[in-house]
Amino acid sequence: MKGLVLYKIYRALSYGLSPLIRLHLRWRRFRGLEHPRRWPERLGHPSQSRYPGPLIWFHAVSLGEGMIAIPVIKQCIQKMPNLNVLVTTTTMSAFEVLSDRLPSEIIFQFSPLDTPASIHSFLHYWKPNAIVLMESELWPNLIMDASKNGIKLALLNARMSEKSFKIWSRSVVLPLISLMLSKFSLIAPLSTVQGIRFQLLQASPSIINFSGDLKYVIEDFGVNRGRKNLEDLRLQFAHKQVWLAASIHAGEEEIILGVHDALMQLQPNIMTIIVPRHPQHGRDIAKKLEKEGQSVALRSQHEKLKPGTNIYVVDTLGSHVGHFSHMVLEMQRLNPLSVLQVSGKLELEKALIKLLTNATLLQAHRRASKEAFGLLSNDIVSNIWNLLNFHIFSRQR
Repeated sequence: MKGLVLYKIYRALSYGLSPLIRLHLRWRRFRGLEHPRRWPERLGHPSQSRYPGPLIWFHAVSLGEGMIAIPVIKQCIQKMPNLNVLVTTTTMSAFEVLSDRLPSEIIFQFSPLDTPASIHSFLHYWKPNAIVLMESELWPNLIMDASKNGIKLALLNARMSEKSFKIWSRSVVLPLISLMLSKFSLIAPLSTVQGIRFQLLQASPSIINFSGDLKYVIEDFGVNRGRKNLEDLRLQFAHKQVWLAASIHAGEEEIILGVHDALMQLQPNIMTIIVPRHPQHGRDIAKKLEKEGQSVALRSQHEKLKPGTNIYVVDTLGSHVGHFSHMVLEMQRLNPLSVLQVSGKLELEKALIKLLTNATLLQAHRRASKEAFGLLSNDIVSNIWNLLNFHIFSRQR
């Protein structure tokens, strides 16, 4: 009962603040943070037609969540050819990549804001038979309205940060999250820790099912599309010692450059690949490194590497998806050789020198990493499909 009262308060607030939310949306459009033509979709106004037949709605807030949804979407289409699939996302970066990578028969829209009018308009038009939310998208109006309309709900690769868990655990809001989680038919957490957190927030144990982390299967469906480009790079890097600094934040390129210079003293044929967490920062990083006297190539330029180029910056969307922390920890638990944990520039430099100067040791680490990755990625998509089929699809037939 208390949860319902809290939801009614949230609904009233989101209704009352709707004019301000719409103004904020227009301000984001003015700043280029919303699509210049398709921004009305955020208010629940469709820009495409709904095809006859059953429809499942996948929602992923950003590029990372969208990429992990792709293999599940393809599996659903393969198993149910008559199924219509609607995919929504929030960010422009996700739109740019996913609208290009998704099969042509899939409907792509921007997600509606969690206001009563936007959610009602969206659900009334699309009439989804089921909604699959990715990772941590828990919006009260969406969840409660979907349940009211008899729409099945699933949360895949479910995760809740420690900070969010502490907030939702407070007695003042615990009844609301408990009410929301009670509306789900399936929650597939990405780890045991995450599963325990959802149970402590009073999700029913009967709906919590483990299937593995979908981030391990991104490569099978995302990288293959750019296989030719990767092979071209592989040929250009054939006679070089290559290491990659992934998902770096602003300013960390200085640390990477210091390590690169140290490696150059021992391995003149070293190639350092830098992948910024936000690809739009790639060009600025390249300019900064060039001022330091480095010869840098940008992936977005699609140029052959010039003689003397020893730093390659990936500044394109979809070439790399971050969020490695959970993945590497799981791999390390399976085999300590699969992952080395270092702290600071000197430890990183020391570890890389040790690996690059000892072929036997390097091969042992490579083998361990490959085996651990294989174990963790095995049958994840099939497991997810079986869970969706049992908890979502079979109960609608």
